[in-house]
Amino acid sequence: MLSILTINVQAAALARAQKLLTWLLQRDDHVIILTETSNGPGTRHLLTGLRAAGMSIAHQPSTDGDRGCAIASRIPTRPAPYLTAGISLPGRAPAVTLDTDPAVTILGLYVPSSDRAPAKLAKKRTFLTTVTDTLARLPTPDSTHLVVGGDYNVISRDHQPRYPGFRPFEYDFLDGLATLGLCDVHRTLHPDVQAHSWMGRAGNGYRFDYLHVGPGLLPHLAAAAYLNQPRLEGLTDHLAHSADIDAPAAGGRGSGTGNIVACWISRTPRRAAE
Repeated sequence: MLSILTINVQAAALARAQKLLTWLLQRDDHVIILTETSNGPGTRHLLTGLRAAGMSIAHQPSTDGDRGCAIASRIPTRPAPYLTAGISLPGRAPAVTLDTDPAVTILGLYVPSSDRAPAKLAKKRTFLTTVTDTLARLPTPDSTHLVVGGDYNVISRDHQPRYPGFRPFEYDFLDGLATLGLCDVHRTLHPDVQAHSWMGRAGNGYRFDYLHVGPGLLPHLAAAAYLNQPRLEGLTDHLAHSADIDAPAAGGRGSGTGNIVACWISRTPRRAAE
């Protein structure tokens, strides 16, 4: 069972990062996508602590102080530069390939947020466009076992409640992922549930955090959940989003035997009630 978690760390200051690290290390996730990282001591503490716990880290700090994204993995990884080379803000889009058979590639995303300021809208539009264009160029073998996840800062066209103000290009991003064969994990497993992963000041909910998988992983989705504990405990202002994938290894393709990460995983990831 491959367990993946994405969580917005809200550019955690050191004191909050210490508590957030404790929460993360109490879990058994094999891959953690950290969004809204920073160049500050809180992010450094998180990444240092995860590395000390035996996880490999993919993170490219921004030279101009922009927020970013990191991937931590208990499974050995190798870089996947072909996925980041064409993206406008590569520090917001780390990518690694897990040392699994078949190989699973993880692309983390922290999409820029925006108000209606033209410069912020342009930054967000360019980032989303370059991500979609990069994914569209992937050959089928690379996209089949791809996982994309993070804080996309967009909502779906049928989001409930409905909110004015989102532009067509923001809705187009999720449509584009679907067109490319990447499936929304939570919506696939819970089609009748409108999840919210961030709450506004008035208590209004938005679904900003997602996990998507390629067609080779879709039949093996085992679980998906939004976890409220980090928000309730003041670790971040987002819910975390988790998914479990029970995918067959090369020797078991088509037969349902084997485990894609059986070499490393001898336990079922625990899922505390959250």
